[in-house]
Amino acid sequence: MPEAPEIETEKLHEAIEEQLEKQGGGFIRKIALTTALLAALAALASLEAGATVNEALVLESEASRLQAEASDQWAYYQAKGVKASIAESAAATFAAAGKEAPPAYEERRRRYAEEQDAIQEKAKEKERERDAKERAAGQLLHVHHRYAAAVAFFQVSIALGAVAALTRIRLVWLASMAIGVAGIASAALALAGGR
Repeated sequence: MPEAPEIETEKLHEAIEEQLEKQGGGFIRKIALTTALLAALAALASLEAGATVNEALVLESEASRLQAEASDQWAYYQAKGVKASIAESAAATFAAAGKEAPPAYEERRRRYAEEQDAIQEKAKEKERERDAKERAAGQLLHVHHRYAAAVAFFQVSIALGAVAALTRIRLVWLASMAIGVAGIASAALALAGGR
């Protein structure tokens, strides 16, 4: 049996790996760097998304409290109206009997009407405060949605970066970068919408 040619496979394997490292190492480093940058941006966008939604929830909670206070004021307003009606009815009962009503009934009716005016203004003020809180919460939710979209773009971009690193396909990496830019744009729009 003839002897097989002797080739040092270990040196050949090292030479092949060295060549692969030379050919793909720079590309892999670029992918790693951009993916790390995108991951950092995703973390920041995620924090901002959480912060804006939390702030919006606080404002919505305050708006609900103000609505309850306004409802209480309107109930108080109604109660004063009922008391004024009772005083007016009592005076009308005296008039129906052909007698003059005691002046206290008219004084009560007038006092309740004045109190109603003050209560009505207080209720309307609570409603204006409520409306302002609801508008602010709505704006924050809009900003939150932009940050959440940015996070989604960054996540897809990072996943494509991993695929590009595994397959060493430059087009996949470019797609990853394009989606990352969309994430940056969404985060910039959220930041411009601000708090």
